[in-house]
Amino acid sequence: MAKCFSYTATQDSCYRYSFSRAGLKSSTTDLGDGTIMHCWAPKTHNQSKPTLVLIHGFGANAMWQFNDFIAPLKSKFNLYVPDLLFFGDSYTTRPERSESFQARCVAAVMDAQRVSGTMDVMGLSYGGFVAYSMAAQFPERVGRVVLGCAGVCLEEKDMEDGMFQVKSVDEAAEILLPQTPEKCRQLLRLSFYKPPPVTPSCFLADFIEVMCTEYLQERKELIETLHKDRKLSTLPRITQPTLIIWGEYDQVFPVALAHRLKSHIGDNAELVIIKNVGHALNAERPKQLYKHMKSFLVDTRLPTKSVHQSNGSKRD
Repeated sequence: MAKCFSYTATQDSCYRYSFSRAGLKSSTTDLGDGTIMHCWAPKTHNQSKPTLVLIHGFGANAMWQFNDFIAPLKSKFNLYVPDLLFFGDSYTTRPERSESFQARCVAAVMDAQRVSGTMDVMGLSYGGFVAYSMAAQFPERVGRVVLGCAGVCLEEKDMEDGMFQVKSVDEAAEILLPQTPEKCRQLLRLSFYKPPPVTPSCFLADFIEVMCTEYLQERKELIETLHKDRKLSTLPRITQPTLIIWGEYDQVFPVALAHRLKSHIGDNAELVIIKNVGHALNAERPKQLYKHMKSFLVDTRLPTKSVHQSNGSKRD
């Protein structure tokens, strides 16, 4: 019997409608050399408002990860929400898999959208790696940076030292790119402090079919490239005011990496640790994440310095 209904595809259509109602339009840009980037962009760019780029992590496309944030942010920013390469409708035939290439592609999309002046960037998890790279490569274009549970400062040897729940990059890829309902449940347990109730296998299988089967090899190569030969000593120090926000019980990128990143950036960075939450900040604590984003990006437009407690961070 042919499958006639997909919950995931229906939900995706609802998110698409929500983004459109919020004043965003779906835009596809051909960057040349076999690279196509999809981005949600304002139907009308308001020159009197600042620009904010929201960069998603692994998982579903950008709409699924930022839907809760569009409505409260749209009145304050010109919002641009790209799909990174090999997610949504973005892809490339080129061999590059680094976050620096992803960052250049996002910057090229902003050029194609004729966005002038500085832009703020916010990246979740893998998207934080891309946001950080944008800030490093284009310091004159990036104003403020928000990094959500982004293990930018991890090193290749951290895996060998037992920092992570997984023991190898292959094991990490099997969880981050789930191909069975049980792997999906494992990802939920790893990402959430309080995982959602047991989800029927039919729903998980549907999600996998719609969101997790395309560009599987390319996505695995993104993970491999992210980890290979990574050293803190070669990570550039960004100079923009930066908000680092982390879940207290993050099992994907342990909170030790948040403190390492704060130390690496220095006084330009503020670290906020949200209690009783895991890696999926945007799903578990969207209101708290938005509150800190608003405080950092909207309430104070002048450069801020870190706010410390005795442990060098704020806790919420």
